[in-house]
Amino acid sequence: MKKKTFVVEKNGKLAALIAEQGFSYNYANKILRNKDAIVDGTRTRENIDIIAGSEITIYYAEESFDERFDKVYEDDNVLVLDKRAGIEVQGENSLEKLTGFKAVHRLDRNTSGIMIMSKNKNAENALLKAFKERTVEKKYIAEVFGSTNFKGEAYTAYLKKDSEKAYCEVCDKPRKGYEEIVTTFKTIKSNPSSSIVECVLGTGKTHQIRAHLAHLGHPIIGDGKYGRGEDNKKFKEKYQKLHAVSLRFKKLDEPLKYLENKIFEKYPSWLKIDN
Repeated sequence: MKKKTFVVEKNGKLAALIAEQGFSYNYANKILRNKDAIVDGTRTRENIDIIAGSEITIYYAEESFDERFDKVYEDDNVLVLDKRAGIEVQGENSLEKLTGFKAVHRLDRNTSGIMIMSKNKNAENALLKAFKERTVEKKYIAEVFGSTNFKGEAYTAYLKKDSEKAYCEVCDKPRKGYEEIVTTFKTIKSNPSSSIVECVLGTGKTHQIRAHLAHLGHPIIGDGKYGRGEDNKKFKEKYQKLHAVSLRFKKLDEPLKYLENKIFEKYPSWLKIDN
């Protein structure tokens, strides 16, 4: 067993705070079920409310592959999962290696959220066609710096990818070498320091949401590439607060016709919306 001790910097539920230390939410609950969490010297298995300043110690084993994500849906053709931040989609130690299934779309390593994997070639072809023809609706949730007032408008800009630097530049007007991007933003909750924003992709370019929000003056909290270092330090986030919250296929060929308009959805543990 491994041991980890940390001091809580914000109020929250115990399971969610454990998950923020780099565990899946399922595995955080497993730690509680095993009574492997100690809060201010008292061992507990309950998902209790924790206040800032509390000291938490957890004991945990090395995670197996299925504890690096939460399973959302599975059948003979596809696996839909909620990817944890910090996991690559392809390559060594990736979702593809861990599951043995094919990823037909990507999420950045440090972006969490809904992914769909194909389990056979026919399913792969149907999914790839849907993504190519843009009959897929993908929604994201992000927490960004500053107060926003997005009303669900579609924002158009132009993006250029620098492959050597793994960085994308965004500008407002067409330029040579830049591709058009369209992203819809809607403010869900806002205060002077940060805002929760729903993001819907109209186009699917590399780093689109991250670069577009930064261009609009509201980089995602925890984003080390497009954010501001001094601001990120204030929030002390290990990963960017960007989560692929839902996936819906508006049109699908066989053998996946039965999944048309089915919504696969999972909200991040860090999302807190007060009524």
